[in-house]
Amino acid sequence: MDPGASSPEKLDKENLVGIKSKGLGVCGWILLFLSFLLMVITFPISIWMCLKIVKEYERAVVFRLGRIQADKAKGPGLILILPCIDVFVKVDLRTVTCNIPPQEILTRDSVTTQVDGVVYYRIYSAVSAVANVNDVHQATFLLAQTTLRNVLGTQTLSQILAGREEIAHSIQTLLDDATELWGIRVARVEIKDVRIPVQLQRSMAAEAEATREARAKVLAAEGEMNASKALKSASMVLAESPAALQLRYLQTLATVATEKNSTIVFPLPINMLEGIGGITYDNHTKVPNRA
Repeated sequence: MDPGASSPEKLDKENLVGIKSKGLGVCGWILLFLSFLLMVITFPISIWMCLKIVKEYERAVVFRLGRIQADKAKGPGLILILPCIDVFVKVDLRTVTCNIPPQEILTRDSVTTQVDGVVYYRIYSAVSAVANVNDVHQATFLLAQTTLRNVLGTQTLSQILAGREEIAHSIQTLLDDATELWGIRVARVEIKDVRIPVQLQRSMAAEAEATREARAKVLAAEGEMNASKALKSASMVLAESPAALQLRYLQTLATVATEKNSTIVFPLPINMLEGIGGITYDNHTKVPNRA
């Protein structure tokens, strides 16, 4: 291996934003001295131009002669900007809401859907957000759209409808890993709405209705079976005690009477019919009349 070659770790360290690998040089120090001299000569007028206020939720990235001055952004409070050689960029550290417009997606089971969402993120490294990407907000917005389409394209429609939280967590992890070099931390991802074609909605509604009807029929059949078993057990109990059957007749009569019906059913014991009609119900034969 060539000893003069740089390792990948060394290259990455040298390319990290905020690490000054070289000084200002002779010309840089001369310009820095002239800038201080100009500020002193024009004092106190220059002080109003050199002092800048950075708010609590902002940070200022200062470029001196085109180089980032410090590894960390300055602020909040007052910062000193030297005339002619310093340029600063303010970065807002508050949480940003990124509204993803509806994306037309073809799912894994060949169903066309439209899905929209929202991404909440914030800048945690102002230096990386300024120096590593041209427009950090536009880049995050486009990456969120692409990630949403890629992730949902690998899922079926039922998985999208049932597993929104898992899909949102997967999108958040992918976005957080991809935007780490930009100084972005994704706080939350939510899928707002999943739109499916009207014809497919009708088909799904018909399928759900048929499933509910089938479940209702199964429950009704189970209820009939349980009722028949209960009636069978009740008939066996009543057969053992004829007096219980008479008591049941009287209870039914009392129930009918409380409802104020015009028709009253009076139970007549079956044994009384044997003497009236001369019929024996044990062997279904007619009893002969006695002289």
